[in-house]
Amino acid sequence: MRLSFGSPSRSRQHRAPTVLAVAAALVLVPLPATAAAERPGGHCAHRAQLRVPGAEHQLAACLADLTTAGTVGSGHTDPADWAGLTSKNLSVPGEVPGIQIDGYFSDTSTTNTNHGWGHDSQFVVRLPDRWNGGLVVAGTPGNREQYANDRAIADSVLSRGYAYAATDKGNTGLAFHRDGRAPGDAIAEWNVRLTQLTRAARATVARRYHRPPARTVVTGLSNGGYLVRWQLENHPELYDGGVDWEGTLWRSDGPTLLDFLPEALRHYPVYAAGGDGSREAQEALHAAGFPAGSEFLWPYHHQVYWDLTQRIYREELDPGFDGATEAGTPYCTTGSPACDADYDYPARPDEVRRAVARISLTGRIGKPLITLHGTLDVLLPISQDSDVYARMVRDAGRGGLHRYYRVEGGTHTDALVDLFPDRLRPLAPCYRTAFRALERWLGTGSRPPASGTVGRPAGSDAARTADDCSLDGRGSPGR
Repeated sequence: MRLSFGSPSRSRQHRAPTVLAVAAALVLVPLPATAAAERPGGHCAHRAQLRVPGAEHQLAACLADLTTAGTVGSGHTDPADWAGLTSKNLSVPGEVPGIQIDGYFSDTSTTNTNHGWGHDSQFVVRLPDRWNGGLVVAGTPGNREQYANDRAIADSVLSRGYAYAATDKGNTGLAFHRDGRAPGDAIAEWNVRLTQLTRAARATVARRYHRPPARTVVTGLSNGGYLVRWQLENHPELYDGGVDWEGTLWRSDGPTLLDFLPEALRHYPVYAAGGDGSREAQEALHAAGFPAGSEFLWPYHHQVYWDLTQRIYREELDPGFDGATEAGTPYCTTGSPACDADYDYPARPDEVRRAVARISLTGRIGKPLITLHGTLDVLLPISQDSDVYARMVRDAGRGGLHRYYRVEGGTHTDALVDLFPDRLRPLAPCYRTAFRALERWLGTGSRPPASGTVGRPAGSDAARTADDCSLDGRGSPGR
């Protein structure tokens, strides 16, 4: 998550805020008008005529390299936005020249400060010179901005010749929940903004290459993976397929993070303290979905993710829980007033379930979908998330459109592989393999391997798994 937020507008009735540890946002300088020399008849010749339909503001640049190897130096990405999402050993592809368009759609919220714009619903569209006829669109993980997928996703798909587009989802930062007038509005906007960008990007691609994309793929990780699921359930007509990288599960009758994160907040301090009750607390964490063998990841997630994530998403969907306090009390102890460690979603009023229902998933996908999830994910435990979603897809009668791979040793963010190379494996290489499998599925009808668990290779090390993942190297069957 980006530790930044700006002044809200279109906000709900505000409650007195508690103190949040917030780091200042990294603000990009305004983009240069031209980052590479224009050539008559070259790839920049007509960039001035490219318009993203519906954009309130846009700026196009000709770049020698659209990947992060070039955009970091040219100022056309924000490294802080994708920090922590990939391992240090993930390869960066070769040079991909083309046009980048940055801009925003009409919006009244102002949390995204990139380029000094102070405007939400920002987007980036990248159009490579050597186009393969396809388009990849993505929403961002966490509450990050439009460049968050640049290392994990954009580098790879651009190198394969795809045009690429991403949105900030319409609100960003720790106070994203201030956007909107009613509980659930901010998350509901994420879905609207990705639909909006997909339509606009398809038209922009057609203008640039003089023909519409032959294939449109929707993809993303974490909250971005949730968007993939939602789009294929609600707007399958816009896409040919999608790859969902550990998408967040929302459903009104659970499980959701509002079920298992309070369990973590309640029991982890007892477990960490040792002594009486420690064993029982550990077992309670296992029962809540945090798998045995993941204990080495618990201290980091308690410090960085569990408390913050519970409070800001609970505030978005159930602001009445803590009355006048905004987003709870950080690291409150169980038994204290309105403490998120004691949050009990099933006991909350029906209006809370109605708010969650607005953003809920059904499993009724309308196009092919590949889902990946790490077995050691302790932010969105696999048993409480993608295992459940896979069953939802089967129960909806759409199992033939779905492949689900449980990646042994994968966790929620690949940067943790650098800290625990002997215990974890990165998911990005498996994502790239899954993307190629989807290409074959859509292009030739060659179906990917059956759903299952992708076993961690015997004797594997960080160097071996940094860029390698075979979906055929599976262990036990998937659920």
